[in-house]
Amino acid sequence: MNGAIAVVGIGADGWDGLPESSRRALRTADVLIGAPRQLDLLPGDHCPGERIPWPSPLRPAVPGLLAAHRGRAIAVLASGDPSFYGIGRTLAETVGADRLRIHPHPSSVSYACARLGWPLEAVETVSLVARPLAALSAALHPGRRLLVLGEGPETPARVAALLRDTGWSGTRVRVLEQLGGPAERLLDATAADWPYERTDALHVLALDCVRDPDTLRLGAAPGLPDEAYEHDGQLTKRYVRAATLAALAPAPGELLWDIGGGSGSIGIEWMRTHRSCRAVAVEKSAERAARIERNADTLGVPGLRVVTGPAPTALAGLETPDAIFIGGGLTAPGLLDACWDALPAGGRLVANTVTLESEALLADRYRRHGGELIRLAVAAAVPVGGFTGWRQAMPVTQWSVTKGSEEG
Repeated sequence: MNGAIAVVGIGADGWDGLPESSRRALRTADVLIGAPRQLDLLPGDHCPGERIPWPSPLRPAVPGLLAAHRGRAIAVLASGDPSFYGIGRTLAETVGADRLRIHPHPSSVSYACARLGWPLEAVETVSLVARPLAALSAALHPGRRLLVLGEGPETPARVAALLRDTGWSGTRVRVLEQLGGPAERLLDATAADWPYERTDALHVLALDCVRDPDTLRLGAAPGLPDEAYEHDGQLTKRYVRAATLAALAPAPGELLWDIGGGSGSIGIEWMRTHRSCRAVAVEKSAERAARIERNADTLGVPGLRVVTGPAPTALAGLETPDAIFIGGGLTAPGLLDACWDALPAGGRLVANTVTLESEALLADRYRRHGGELIRLAVAAAVPVGGFTGWRQAMPVTQWSVTKGSEEG
């Protein structure tokens, strides 16, 4: 491959653990780029190329660094499998996948499953490298096995503290250090009694998730208990929320606008359906916007973006959505038109209301654009003296519609 960049995965076992194809790429390179730790693993007598450590921050430096050595044989070092949470993705996005020749090495996750006897296909991996610690929370379910990629020597202690603070103190935590190398080591304890403030920086955490008995159970499907949210009453209630998410129909990689975010429940549960789902919550109240951010952290989707300001003004400049939910502010002048105009063909819009004024607006849009107009009514059993009766919640009118290509 003419002008190709070799991307070579290397493990803690260094040169001895590399296959001949990887060694050949490193021996013949004019330029060797990698982290200092990785470059130090290469024997000088075998790899005479110029050694260049990655600058920090790394990603912005990639285009210029590669351009500066155009015409020379370049080899980039990566930890384990370059295409698994590694430099391979950044390079492919920068120069194009067709310019790369990737030489994978067993990933730390493959090593960890081999040591633990876990089936790789049944284990979920969560990366905390350059990601908030709160991202782990959404993956916690009783009996699940998780592998966590840590960012530094303090990560295991921080993970153990998160588990204790969020009701998972019985979780078994194992730290596998320097996997595949001569200094490989295993640390083992529960989150409740985790004794290590620091570990080796090169590690993987293995979690056997155990929920504490008094911890609120959160399922994987939309419709989390209302008690899971901090709120001031502005909350789409559980059963209406489940019906709303069903109408929005999130799919991997899609973006939602949650307008009139309230407590953020729709955007949060949209993002919990798949780790690649994204959402923007638009909320005019600064107090509620801060509450949305706290709820997003607590429920494991810290990537939820919160825009503080009134709609439709606050919608300006936002990325084109795949779906829009309007949970408040329907009567704001121009809001429905702005949302409809922002949707691409095939995009979905769902709007809920409990007022007659907003219901009239939805009925008008239903006549103009079609879709589905329904009324959701939920009643809960409550004590009535010594007996039990039904207490009716306010009925919710919901309009849901998919925009056709002729309406673009």
